Amino acid sequence: MDHSAHRHQHEHHTHQGPGAPWRTAAQATLHCLTGCAIGEVLGMVIGTAAGLHNAATVVLSIALAFVFGYALTMRGVLRAGLPLRQALKVALAADTVSIAVMELIDNTIMVGVPGAMDAGLSQALFWVSLAASLAVAFALTTPVNRWMISRGKGHAVVHAYH
Repeated sequence: MDHSAHRHQHEHHTHQGPGAPWRTAAQATLHCLTGCAIGEVLGMVIGTAAGLHNAATVVLSIALAFVFGYALTMRGVLRAGLPLRQALKVALAADTVSIAVMELIDNTIMVGVPGAMDAGLSQALFWVSLAASLAVAFALTTPVNRWMISRGKGHAVVHAYH
């Protein structure tokens, strides 16, 4: 079977249409971005306000991004009736790679923008850099999620419970 026929059958089987893999990946990435952004912003704000060293602020941001990212996924699968232990397994399988890629990108940008990590909470440089880092992370993580979903990995694991 040629690849175009296989793709057509897959699109027909999933009832999503020709743009669906990118839409699905973008939706999965947006879901991931929500949890990551909550944790990332909270970590950066806490670290900056507390005067933590940049490395400690980044570690705190990453940890909170994973916590909130997993929590958002678990909330949905717990509502679907999964027990806590199974919901955690689903969240780990669905989100780990996506969150890791997103965190690598957005923290690299934050650290790489001169002065962004040292800017105060009242300075535009801090907020513009943070917003830009999350936007770039979304753009670069979406193809990763598309690739994973097309192989039945990542957020494809969660769809069985919705």
